[in-house]
Amino acid sequence: MKLNPRLHQINHMITRQYAHIWDCCCDHGLLGAALLDKQAAPHIHFVDTVPHVIAKLEDRLRQFYPQLAHNNQVVAPSQWHTHCLNAKNLPLVHSTQPQLIIIAGVGGDLTLEIIEHLLQSHPNIPVEFLICPVHHHFKVRRRLKQLEIGLVDEYLIKDNQRFYEIIHVSTQANTPLATVGNKMWDLNLATHQDYLKKTITHYQNMAKGRTQTDPSPIRAYQALLAQIS
Repeated sequence: MKLNPRLHQINHMITRQYAHIWDCCCDHGLLGAALLDKQAAPHIHFVDTVPHVIAKLEDRLRQFYPQLAHNNQVVAPSQWHTHCLNAKNLPLVHSTQPQLIIIAGVGGDLTLEIIEHLLQSHPNIPVEFLICPVHHHFKVRRRLKQLEIGLVDEYLIKDNQRFYEIIHVSTQANTPLATVGNKMWDLNLATHQDYLKKTITHYQNMAKGRTQTDPSPIRAYQALLAQIS
C-alpha cells in the first residue's frame, strides 16, 4: 500500500544504516514494510500493544516478506521481528551503534513517557528517536532540550488538512533543539505561515480565563512570526 505523506516523509528522513529500527505503535505496519523494502536495517522491529494487530501483521509479513533460513541462519536482506508490548519496554540491543526508535501517531505526553522511560532503562545505549507527536510539540521539544537530546533533522508537513512536525533527535547529536523548531521552517511559504498563526492562536485560546499560564510558547512563536516580512 502507498504511504500517506506523513509516513512517506518519515521514511525519506531515514537515510543512514542502523542495525536495529523499532517502529512503535506500528498499526498496519506500512512504514516498517517500506523500511524492509529499502533494507534500512538488518533488523526491523514492529511494535504494538494490541495482540490482534500484531497477529494480523505477522500473517502479512510472512506472506510478503518470508524469512529464508539456511542452517538456522536468517539470510533474507532484512529480518523482521514483531513485539506485542508497551514501547516503554523495548528490549533494546546492547551495542555501541545507535538504534532508531520511531514513535508516530500518538500524543506528546505519551511520546515523552516512552522516551524518558527508555533513556532511564538503557542509559548506556546510544539511541535516536524519530518522532511525530500529534500535539504538544512545544512541551515535547522543551523536555527533549532538558534531557540534552540534540537535533538531527526536522520537517513540517501537511497531510490530510493537518500539520505534523517530524523531529529526529539523538543522544549523540550536538545541535541544540529549538523549542519552536528551526530547520523545519520556511516562512516564505504560505502553508508554514498558516501553521504558525494557528499555533499562536491555539496557545492564546488556552491562556484565556487562566490565572496561571506559561507565556513562553506564545512569546517564542510570536518571535518567529515577527520574522515574516
